[in-house]
Parts: sequence; C-alpha cells; structure tokens
Amino acid sequence: MIPVLLNTALASLLLGGMLLPLQAAAAVAIPLAAPICTPLLNHSFLRLQDEKPQNLCQYSGKVLVIVNTASFCGFTPQYAGLEALHAKFHDKGLVVLGFPSNDFSQETGSNKEIADFCENTFGVKFPMFAKSSVSGKTANPLFRQLAEKTGHPPRWNFHKFVVSRDGREVSSFGSSVDPASSAFLKEIEKKLLAK
Repeated sequence: MIPVLLNTALASLLLGGMLLPLQAAAAVAIPLAAPICTPLLNHSFLRLQDEKPQNLCQYSGKVLVIVNTASFCGFTPQYAGLEALHAKFHDKGLVVLGFPSNDFSQETGSNKEIADFCENTFGVKFPMFAKSSVSGKTANPLFRQLAEKTGHPPRWNFHKFVVSRDGREVSSFGSSVDPASSAFLKEIEKKLLAK
C-alpha cells in the first residue's frame, strides 16, 4: 500500500499518473488544525456594539491584551494607546480585548453609549464586550481566572493582562502603565516572538 502523503510528482511517476493527475493533485488543499482553545478563553461574552454572543476561543493562538475599561476615568485616554497597539501588532498576532466595567463607579452608561463613546472619541476598533464586573466576588469568569493566574486582580480601570498564544503565561500590568511604555511593549514583543 502506498502512503497517502507521497510527493505528488513521485506518486504520479510511480503509478504512471493513475493516482491523480499532477494538475488535480496540486489543487488538493490539506486544512491546518485550528489552535486549541484553552480553558482561559473558553468563555462567551456579549459584543459591546450589538450584544451578540462571542466565544473567546476565536482568539486562540493570538497574543492578547485584556483590559478593563471605563469612560470617565483619568486613564480613559489609554484607549488611544490601546488602539494604536492593536493596529500596529495585529498582523503579527496581537488582539486587544476591552471589557468595560462600572466596578469603580466610572462606567455608568449603557452598552450602546459606551460603544458610541469609544468609537467616536478614540476610534476604537479592537473587540469590546458588554459591561461586566471584573473584580471581587462578582467578577466575570475570565477576570477571575486572570486574577488567579497572576495574583493581581484589577484594583482600578485600565488594568492590563498580556496573555501568551497558548494561554499559559499571563503578565499583569497596573492601570498606571501606559500602553506605549517600554516595559509593556517589551512583554508584548516577547510573547509575539514565542510560538
């Protein structure tokens, strides 16, 4: 029996062209396996703009910056830096995920109001999710896991977690760390280089 993964030209030669004509064989595509969804990402959240359910497994294999956000905070201008980061490194496999929260009483608007504010004020295009809790006993399951992995739950808005492609390594950065800071960028670049 001939192995299935024979070189097409060799198979054509060995079988006198009976297996597959060379032109037809060239058109056969073998799909690559999708990255495995880690327990960290195996959650669904409503998208901010339209409240349609989104499974975070769609971001498997990407380096993630996961951040809790608020519209009326001294750190709110970090939206611009996060969007710039998302745009700069998106083609290399980085995705920024924003999670608005009123845990610190600075995100009082509806999901639609938050979405309009983010888009109209900062041109945010990275994925954003419906308002939820990110700290304490009522934290959503993703933020509970991030806090468990790092020992650093968000203590204020714009706390940032950087997650490796395989979901095993998570780094934590406090609210005062700007998205353009050298330490933050260095961590992102390190995780982007790791395969």
